[in-house]
Amino acid sequence: MTWQTIVLIICQIIVISAIIHVVMDNRQPAKTMAWAMVIYFVPVVGIIAYLIFGVNTRRERMVSQRSMDQLAKRSMLEFVEQRDLQLPEAHKPVIDLFVNQSFSLPFYNNKVDILCDGYEFFPALLRDIASAKSHIHIDIYIFENDAVGNMVSDALIAKARQGVEVRVVYDDVGCWGVKNRFFERMRVEGIEVVPFLPVRFPTFARKVNYRNHRKIIVIDGKVGYIGGMNIALRYVKGRNNRGWRDTMLRIEGLGVYSLQRAFLIDWYFVDRTLLSDRKYYPPFNARHFASDIQHSLVQTVTSAPLALYPEIMQGYVRIILSAKKYVYIETPYFLPTDAVFFALKTAAASGVDVRVLVPRKTDGWFVEWGSRSYLREAQESGVNIRLYDAAFLHSKLLVCDDSICTCGSTNIDFRSFENNFEANAFCYDEDLAVRMKEVFLNDERSSVSLGQLPERMHPKFFVRLAESLTRLLSPLL
Repeated sequence: MTWQTIVLIICQIIVISAIIHVVMDNRQPAKTMAWAMVIYFVPVVGIIAYLIFGVNTRRERMVSQRSMDQLAKRSMLEFVEQRDLQLPEAHKPVIDLFVNQSFSLPFYNNKVDILCDGYEFFPALLRDIASAKSHIHIDIYIFENDAVGNMVSDALIAKARQGVEVRVVYDDVGCWGVKNRFFERMRVEGIEVVPFLPVRFPTFARKVNYRNHRKIIVIDGKVGYIGGMNIALRYVKGRNNRGWRDTMLRIEGLGVYSLQRAFLIDWYFVDRTLLSDRKYYPPFNARHFASDIQHSLVQTVTSAPLALYPEIMQGYVRIILSAKKYVYIETPYFLPTDAVFFALKTAAASGVDVRVLVPRKTDGWFVEWGSRSYLREAQESGVNIRLYDAAFLHSKLLVCDDSICTCGSTNIDFRSFENNFEANAFCYDEDLAVRMKEVFLNDERSSVSLGQLPERMHPKFFVRLAESLTRLLSPLL
């Protein structure tokens, strides 16, 4: 037996072992088949990719989820009381779903503003930072070392010098291109800055696939932000000669408590420090904005690969299947899981007006080609697919029946629903839902229907083949 034969046999054993490992993980059949095909046809690249992006750590307890939840419950319930809380009967199943799955409590008496670009978001954020007196908490995917990033970091440093507690959690992979001296400058000034799941050897393969994609900011426990925008110049000016369209919610009221809870759990996750002082849940005085109060009911929901169930995906499915009149969705990427895709097609077949708005051109060719066949299939099944052409659409929102809406960091794709740490605010309020619908309809005016593009609806053979091949890998994207 030659050494070449021995090497070939060893390689085959490794490939077969890797495929068996994928199969024994009992994940979704589509994802299992995708990984098995990649490993079999491109073994070296496939096995390396699987070790980095495919190994399922969902069952591992990097930090006890039960411990984190108990700590958060104890600290929040000790200080928070809502008298005469009335839940809308129509949406009680959705609210109960989130409470039962992740103890995500609903809070009333909220004023919610919708910010539709960086020109609205960053000035508002800087004003709120300037008014901070107790603490500033930032949980962000990207904190870029550019003009906007330095402007925000300068504002944080100024507040830290005044004695305000400032804590920043940034995602290590999201900020791979940011030099450590950018964060060290803030640390020297007294700001606590911690990376989320830093990717280092030998734990590289176990951590790189599970990222904190959340965008949460809390100031004094009274004002909070959640949505799709990170701290970077691109969210103001766009990039590659294209503008940027995004959505962020600014919340005042009791709903900020749930944003605070999400941050404090993440802080415990990364720093092992329990923050449970009452000042993080300050008493709420409705008279602070009595003339503007909207009484919106807000429920912040987080999902994570450590959880047993993908809570935000469950909420999307429940809302879509409960829709009576319409469901409008904006997402930069459309690679839906089977459950979400089935819900969308079922709702459309039931006569519900289902519209999905995506960018005409995404910021990644592989993701764009992977989504094309999904978009075409959705269009053919009655979902109205619209392609936004005015800028890159990075907004992540859903609005349904003038009564419920959600905005956050969650994309309609496998990664957001299954692998990332995400956060969305679900709002149960007619006025806010109508305003969110108007945002969608305004964006829709700058879009074209997929059905009006014959080259996308009836592509040539090789184009369709390329779309189908990239779709096979969509569960891995």
